Amino acid sequence: MAKGLPTRAENYAEWYLEIIKKASLAENSAVRGCMVIKPYGYAIWERIQSELDRRFKDTGHSNAYFPLFIPKSYLSKEASHVEGFAKECAVVTHYRLKNDPNGGGVIVDPDAKLEEELIVRPTSETVIWSTYKNWIQSYRDLPLLINQWANVVRWEMRTRLFLRTAEFLWQEGHTAHALRQEAIDETVQMLNVYAEFAETVMAMPVIKGVKTANERFAGAEDTYCIEAMMQDGKALQAGTSHFLGQNFAKAFDVKFADKTGQLEYVWGTSWGVSTRLMGALIMAHSDDDGLVLPPNLAPWQVVIVPIYRGSEGLDQLKDKCYELKAALVKAGVRVKLDDDDKQTPGWKFAEYELKGVPLRIAIGPRDLANGTLELARRDTKTKESVPMDGIVELVPQLLTQIQDSLYNKALTFRDSMITEVNTYDELKEVLDTKGGFVSAHWDGTSETETKIKEETKATIRCLPIDGSLEPGTCIYSGQPSARRVLFARAY
Repeated sequence: MAKGLPTRAENYAEWYLEIIKKASLAENSAVRGCMVIKPYGYAIWERIQSELDRRFKDTGHSNAYFPLFIPKSYLSKEASHVEGFAKECAVVTHYRLKNDPNGGGVIVDPDAKLEEELIVRPTSETVIWSTYKNWIQSYRDLPLLINQWANVVRWEMRTRLFLRTAEFLWQEGHTAHALRQEAIDETVQMLNVYAEFAETVMAMPVIKGVKTANERFAGAEDTYCIEAMMQDGKALQAGTSHFLGQNFAKAFDVKFADKTGQLEYVWGTSWGVSTRLMGALIMAHSDDDGLVLPPNLAPWQVVIVPIYRGSEGLDQLKDKCYELKAALVKAGVRVKLDDDDKQTPGWKFAEYELKGVPLRIAIGPRDLANGTLELARRDTKTKESVPMDGIVELVPQLLTQIQDSLYNKALTFRDSMITEVNTYDELKEVLDTKGGFVSAHWDGTSETETKIKEETKATIRCLPIDGSLEPGTCIYSGQPSARRVLFARAY
């Protein structure tokens, strides 16, 4: 065990949780199913936020904030929406506590019952569309392009840090349009934003596709998704974008006057990613020595560790380290200089390897005398002595190389984990022995999809957008199939 971590081969689930713990990303809270995101973990989430938020604004969206509490009656207005979320809702029934007259601390005041229960936000379509009714009167008010960064609660019974928690952080975009095609274009645009972010920032290749009716978001006409492959051969849904049609507009009577003065229902979308991306990041790249971070997401792209014994030449060494840090920061690199004398250099090396810092620079007295430094890459675990002159130009080049290398490694793995099968027995064998995405024909019925899920625990992850419409025969029912779909066991 390196650094107290089990290997991925020994126990993948435990390896995942131990990386989160030992890299100080998050921990379980006193509230069952909830988590505390620690500063280093939150710094990574802030990088995710800033990269996505810039992309949202570049595509014309503005941030707003809507209430955490949703009147119960709102969820009743869209039938499939309430059915989809009813079992996950946390419900507020009272608004006051009082001292227990029997000395048992505080109790719920039975006289403080709410006239209407409030739902703790599982998603915000209902409260947002009730607001849009007041904001939209004319075609001049459209399109309305809003995003919010928020927390949501979905009462999960089986939880795992980042991947599935009762409360999690996310962003949710909600847009309204005058025309059906505009809303569809928005849905696809935001799917492409997510895919570009996943691949260029997270270095995580994804497959873009459409969900089946069984897997569609409750209240949507179509759900688009990006699907990623984790190192254990399980898929992970990394983001979704929903074409809502006019479902929520009709539920909340959101109409606009078009250019002729005729009243029409608006067309809607919603789209979101969450702190689940943190789990994807860990499982897509990390190794048996800890976290591996793509440079574009790393809070610190470089860590500088001065190496010294005693105080002789210490001031000169530290001055050089600070000078180097300042030059790298000026070049746009995120740098941490660790000159804390409470820990040994060896401890620091292990710690920053565990935290996944892409590059480590070590400078000792001999390096200072020779005009060199030791440069170590986290992704390849290689290190070499390089001249100090030119290091400010070299580091950004190396960071780009690391980013590209992580993506290409993940892409090669992902592609190796896509298997085409033509029979149900082949599907089951691949799922049990290899895992990954399995490309197979499906007859398009929810009955067949449900039976396969019950028997194999695999779901149809998506109908790939880039997939060809290749006619064939369903592996389960033997009925005609219009195209192949991707099955996988998933988080």
